[in-house]
Amino acid sequence: MLAAIGLDERHESAYRALVSVGAADVADLARRLTLGERETERALRLLERQGLAAQSSARPGRWVAAPPGVALGALLTQQRHELEKAELAAALLAEEYRAGAAEAAVHDLVEVVTGADAVARRFLQIQLGAAQEVCALVTGDPVVVSGTENDAEERAADRGVRYRVVVERSVFDLPQGITELSAALGRDEQVRVVDQVPTKLVIADGTLALVPLTAPATEPAALVVHASGLLELLSGLFESVWRDALPLRLGESGVTEEEPDGPDATDLEVLSLLLAGLTDASVAKQLDLGLRTVQRRVKRLMELTGVTTRLQLGWHAYERGWVARNR
Repeated sequence: MLAAIGLDERHESAYRALVSVGAADVADLARRLTLGERETERALRLLERQGLAAQSSARPGRWVAAPPGVALGALLTQQRHELEKAELAAALLAEEYRAGAAEAAVHDLVEVVTGADAVARRFLQIQLGAAQEVCALVTGDPVVVSGTENDAEERAADRGVRYRVVVERSVFDLPQGITELSAALGRDEQVRVVDQVPTKLVIADGTLALVPLTAPATEPAALVVHASGLLELLSGLFESVWRDALPLRLGESGVTEEEPDGPDATDLEVLSLLLAGLTDASVAKQLDLGLRTVQRRVKRLMELTGVTTRLQLGWHAYERGWVARNR
């Protein structure tokens, strides 16, 4: 728990033990920690340098714990200060990058990354750098990165990053396939399945994409695509695959495919009135429904069509024949 301020598990245990007794000599503390005395003394010396422990002036050979509220508070303040400086440096670098990207040459919009380690690093960086959403197409043939080796999804999800993932059905046949899909669904990721995806693909925040390249008898490579027309095409490709894929859900029997139900008669009435320009409240009053009921139905229809805005929902409603244009 105190690793963020520079204490590993052993030193944290030493400090906790010293706090619990208030003061102790090296031998007594070594017994409590089941460590050697020399190792215990080294731990105490480090705590002393951190301001968390000190040798007793009244009884030589005994060590006393510094008050946690004071000592840890000072370390946390210092750590916050360092983080603030790092955030400022990152913001300045990001601004420099944006300024340079505005005048980037065409050949700078696509990078070629070569080598398994390099591709894996960029894969992690793209996910860890995402602030809002990661979209991915996943095949059943992992070459460089597999789910068991990558904890970036969990770390990104903890920061509130949304995931939308389409996997090939062959992923179910991988040794850890079901386990990884269950973990993804457990993190509230949206996962869908198709028979086959056109390519492996990862897109972060709609501004950066990674496309692995497959070439027999050569080392792994990938394209990193920055904001450009090519990136827009890749985003469109993902949305097309996502729209036609079947949702996965996690039930008592494990991961199963969920056939999407079509809109019912009330859904179609809601859609028609919204497209006619009525507000949610007006639709609710017109159909004698609760406002939250209308909003839930609209949200379900957006999930069903795989869209994120109501404008997109209206377009898909026309495309799918859910509503008819008045002549």
